[in-house]
Amino acid sequence: MQMRQLNETGWAKTYLIYDDDSQKSALIDPVFDHVESYLGIINEMGLTLQMCIATHTHADHITGCFTIANQTGCDYVMWHSTPSLGVTKYVDAETKLYLGDEEIGFCHVPGHTEDSMLVITSKQVFTGDFLFTGQGGVGRDDLPSGRVRDHWDSLQVMQKFSKNLLVCTGHEAPGVEMQSLEWNYQNNPVLQMTDFEDYQRWQNDTTAQLGYVSKIKVALPANLFGEIPDEIPWL
Repeated sequence: MQMRQLNETGWAKTYLIYDDDSQKSALIDPVFDHVESYLGIINEMGLTLQMCIATHTHADHITGCFTIANQTGCDYVMWHSTPSLGVTKYVDAETKLYLGDEEIGFCHVPGHTEDSMLVITSKQVFTGDFLFTGQGGVGRDDLPSGRVRDHWDSLQVMQKFSKNLLVCTGHEAPGVEMQSLEWNYQNNPVLQMTDFEDYQRWQNDTTAQLGYVSKIKVALPANLFGEIPDEIPWL
């Protein structure tokens, strides 16, 4: 499975994955602000878009999934328990989707949100805000449907995956390079923890440093109800 990270600005990451042989493709966590750019890139590369995948219900940006699905007719994919409307294909742990012969699997990892999931290919694991790179740790658990204990319990699932998988996260500071799961076990402080209380303290400290999510009052309702507001303050 080939992969390309598309966002040139900001901390949010959007991934284009595609199969060279069939030229079938999927977008993972597209941001509404850049929808036309994504579609232009897909067209330039001669790819056919099969699906848009959201790893969870985002609170810090408006997803591009329902807009792209409406424009192109591709599937809008989320975990089956998501409250988000507009989804056209629900997945669970038994679901296998394909781009040509390339398989895509899914794994439920509640914590950051109740509907958080991993997207797994032969080469990558797309973690959304469930797991970040190295010192980034993991996503915050104080937003709607977030649960600290659930996130801690869900982290144990990472042990079953190949350590060679490239961890492709939902957010990183500019300049941060994606690393393998093995590298993250050696360098991510959260993956090195053995005690829930340590993790809870880490979450409390991190949340205090991050503060308020500025876009949540616009982004979260838009993502839940599948509606683009008439006015988007940051655009």
